[in-house]
Amino acid sequence: MFANFISRCGAPLLALALIAASFLLFAPPASAGPFEDAISQFANDSFSDTDEAIGALVASGHPRAYPIISALQEGRLLANGQDRKVYIRQPDGALVDAATGTAAAGVDAAGLGAVRLNNRLRRSVEAAISSLTLQSPDPAKRILAAQSVFKTHDANDLPAIESALQKETNSAAKRAFASARAAILLFKPDASEADKIEAVATVRNRGDQEALALLSGLPSDTLPGVQRSAASAIGSIQNSLAIWSAVQNAWYGVSLGSVLLLAAIGLAITFGVMGVINMAHGEMVMIGAYVTFVVQELIRTRYPALFDYSLLIAVPLAFLVAGLIGVVIERTIIRFLYGRALETLLATWGISLVLQQAVRTMFGPTNREVGNPSWMSGAFEIGQLTITYNRLWIVCFTLAVFAILLAMLRYTSLGLEMRAVTQNRRMAASMGIATSRVDALTFGLGSGIAGIAGVALSQIDNVSPNLGQSYIIDSFMVVVFGGVGNLWGTLVGALTLGIANKFLEPVAGAVLGKIAILVLIILFIQKRPRGLFALKGRSVEA
Repeated sequence: MFANFISRCGAPLLALALIAASFLLFAPPASAGPFEDAISQFANDSFSDTDEAIGALVASGHPRAYPIISALQEGRLLANGQDRKVYIRQPDGALVDAATGTAAAGVDAAGLGAVRLNNRLRRSVEAAISSLTLQSPDPAKRILAAQSVFKTHDANDLPAIESALQKETNSAAKRAFASARAAILLFKPDASEADKIEAVATVRNRGDQEALALLSGLPSDTLPGVQRSAASAIGSIQNSLAIWSAVQNAWYGVSLGSVLLLAAIGLAITFGVMGVINMAHGEMVMIGAYVTFVVQELIRTRYPALFDYSLLIAVPLAFLVAGLIGVVIERTIIRFLYGRALETLLATWGISLVLQQAVRTMFGPTNREVGNPSWMSGAFEIGQLTITYNRLWIVCFTLAVFAILLAMLRYTSLGLEMRAVTQNRRMAASMGIATSRVDALTFGLGSGIAGIAGVALSQIDNVSPNLGQSYIIDSFMVVVFGGVGNLWGTLVGALTLGIANKFLEPVAGAVLGKIAILVLIILFIQKRPRGLFALKGRSVEA
């Protein structure tokens, strides 16, 4: 029976087998997928095909899409028109397969041609890069892309923004995407009034200058309800920005006050103990800055791996160098002029000129570059308050120096002798204190602290022979205002003058602000000649 069945059905079965075999032999190969198809289109050397390939890559969401489009933008996307293979030329010249990212061994770059672009395609590439950056694995890049969309508020970016917003898990990036979506909706003609009012609330929550500019730039044909919401949001943002501006000025004032404190604290000790008007104090600051420059130059040329530790190395060296120079100046010149304040002023002014010229001869008159270590670079934000790391570290460093100096004056024998000499020099001498030794060490200590100040100031100011001249007058004002020889008075005086200066500058300008501060200090000294915190002691009160 089976043989009978075969004899009757064999011919049809054989025909079907032959048809299936011919179909398998002559049918076109199966598609490799939309991503691979889009890549192969780059090999067609057609602007229209390249444009379609760009759109297909963006729509695919494939992780290889971003490096391929970036390579196309930079002219590093190469194609072989014969086998329709596409490659990316790496910065080092090596070739990788665009589809897989694996090394393309044995491929001759000379036989490949760069995928061409025209102006229209360049705009498409930029839009694709922006859209793909929204899908970047790096949250910082996603936030930057969202901020770019917020500024352009292009309606074509809305689908990509909404898709990215739904997938986003990072809170900061999610807020950036929400703000970008709100900006687009505000300028989208066919968006509903409810959506636009909700968008106004989202932009108001952002609360920065860009949000204020966006709401202020709404078109005149905006719906009345949206205009009322925008006007209310503008008023709220302006009030918030005024508060943040005051906080920012206060921070700038604290930052400036810490710089003044660091520059003046050594002068407070010298002036308080010795009664010397040291006009060369600013040059000690300058010497500390140049010590920092020399340390960094040596590290750059010989030990570049230690650059981040350059300031930590420069601090003790600047203290020692400036302190030794101070001791030499006191032993050779200042000790012969005690009790003659005007002569010490003239002598130290001459010393300052000699030191400036010596530095010009050694290092030249131009500014010298002192770099910021990585841990002092950059900034962070708290609300609308921007805090730079270098200023923050200087504030912390100043407070640390202040605390160490207070502890030294309170708990060491040298500190006790310095306080005794400050309050009553004759009585201290009669008790066996070597006042001449105390004077030399005090002058060296004040100069050394000025050298440390130079290390800090090298991070925020130009290192030049005139560096110290910018701070000497302000340092004297701080010392006189706070109380001669009183460290707490110097602290309060520096912070007060720093904050007052920063609040007066926006109103009166930098020059008039300083003049106003000087006039206020003169008036204050008329009422309290000894400053905010006057020292107590028989000779001091005499």
